[in-house]
Amino acid sequence: MQPPGTTLLVIDDDDKARQSLSALLEGNGYDVLQATNAGSGLTLFNTRHPELILCDLQLGDNQGFELVRQMTESAHGAPVIVMSADGAMNDVVQALRLGASDFLLNPLNDPEVLEHAVRRALDRYRLRLENERIRERLERANRELEVHLKELRDDQAAGHQVQLNMLPVTPWVSGEYTLEHKLIPSLYLSGDFVDYFRVSDSQLAFYLADVSGHGSSSAFVTVLLKFMTTRLLYERRKLEGQGRIEFKPSDVLGHINRSLISCKLGKHVTMLGGVIDEQDQTLTYSIGGHLPLPVIYADGEAHYLTGKGRPVGLFEDAEYQDQTIPLPERFSLTLCSDGVLDCLQGATLKEKEARLPVLIAEQDGRMQGIMASLGLGPDKTMPDDISVLVLSRNAE
Repeated sequence: MQPPGTTLLVIDDDDKARQSLSALLEGNGYDVLQATNAGSGLTLFNTRHPELILCDLQLGDNQGFELVRQMTESAHGAPVIVMSADGAMNDVVQALRLGASDFLLNPLNDPEVLEHAVRRALDRYRLRLENERIRERLERANRELEVHLKELRDDQAAGHQVQLNMLPVTPWVSGEYTLEHKLIPSLYLSGDFVDYFRVSDSQLAFYLADVSGHGSSSAFVTVLLKFMTTRLLYERRKLEGQGRIEFKPSDVLGHINRSLISCKLGKHVTMLGGVIDEQDQTLTYSIGGHLPLPVIYADGEAHYLTGKGRPVGLFEDAEYQDQTIPLPERFSLTLCSDGVLDCLQGATLKEKEARLPVLIAEQDGRMQGIMASLGLGPDKTMPDDISVLVLSRNAE
């Protein structure tokens, strides 16, 4: 039995045949409309929208074919089963070409054949309607997705521009020192960040930070880092004046550690920070859980600086230590995020770390050569953010 409301339309000018067919269909649970000619049949088709039409081809004045054409070309799209005498197969072929979905031969002596044809046509019709509904939903969802993607791209582009605006000029020359950086995000936004700036007339500060994770949330923390360091420098200058001030890397890392924990962002940072004293020609640096360590290159040799410390933003009791070293007359100092290790040859992390100072020495500590040896270009895509900061003095 069909569910209530399944409406069929029978069009036949033979009263006995039409009523007999309608009785069989009603006995199977269908609601049946009847029409005796093409005109009334088309009216019922347009006003009642039956799910299936059974139409006799031998209507008066050969109207059956024109009626089939009009119904199959209608936007309503309901299937049409044509009925024809056994000897009129040419008529059936013509009707099928006009869009009829199936045919039955008169007289209809087997009710099971009728029921099978009707069920099959209805199943196909309903499946087509469901497919159309699914397609419409998918098209609507795709349109909405395109809108959301455009909004996301616009947001990402705005965030990317914000990050670019926060980064320092590269290269930047200040006195005897040159600083330059390269930053390659794995996504549109980067969780890596570098900065360098004047602390006073005789002090130069720099840092490289790698925020945990990727994308917008990590990029947001880089904005905080810029704000925190700038705020701390402002407070120190306000307290101590515009001359030489106390600006220790360990204090910077400690300040950021406390601030990130209080923000409860679920993010932490590995950092390398340093301050160059141009009067004493020394470098004071502090390490916050970052690998690889800084690599200093001088007199044709490169080696890691020593030091250790906890990641920034994880442990409330974390303490950071300052280490001070004298600076050669000519040298370069290279800071890298851990994404650089993915670019180095070696089967283990230890082998990759051992390779980095060798590569830097081979390139005389120069940014261009280092990036080329790592295989990193502006269009390179990597699974992790990559940042490189090179500080050099009196480089030839």
